[in-house]
Amino acid sequence: MLFALFLSAFTSATILPGTSEAALVALVTTGEHAVWLLVAIATAGNVLGSLVNWGLGLWIEHFRHKRWFPVSPTQYERAERWFNRYGLWALLFAWLPVIGDPLTLVAGALRVKFWPFVVLVTLGKAARYAMISGAAAWISDFIS
Repeated sequence: MLFALFLSAFTSATILPGTSEAALVALVTTGEHAVWLLVAIATAGNVLGSLVNWGLGLWIEHFRHKRWFPVSPTQYERAERWFNRYGLWALLFAWLPVIGDPLTLVAGALRVKFWPFVVLVTLGKAARYAMISGAAAWISDFIS
C-alpha cells in the first residue's frame, strides 16, 4: 500500500493520471501507518514527479511540440506569467491543480537551480499533504 501511495503521488505530478490525495486520505483513515510516514512518502513521490517536469523543462525546446508533452501552450504561458510575477517563490505553489505542473516545467526551462527548486517544491507539497492528512485524521477521529 505504501508503494501505491508513492506511485500515485509520483504520477500526480507528471503527465500520467494520479489520485494521491484520495490514496493518502484512504491510508490515513485506516490508522495502520503513522501519519508522518504517509506524508513523507506522498511528498517524496510528488517531488520526484515534479523533478521529471523540471528535467523536461531543461530540454523543453526539443519536446514542446510533441503530442505527449505534458503541458498545453496555454498552461505553459500561464505558468510563465506566474513565475515571472512571483519569481522563485512561485514554486511554493507547485501543488496547485492546473498551474503546479506547468510551474515546475517552467522552472526547468528557466534553469532554476536544482537545490532551491527541490527545497521550495518540497515545502509546498509537504504542507499540502500535511494539511490533507491532518484533516482526514481529524474527521476520522471525529466520526469514530
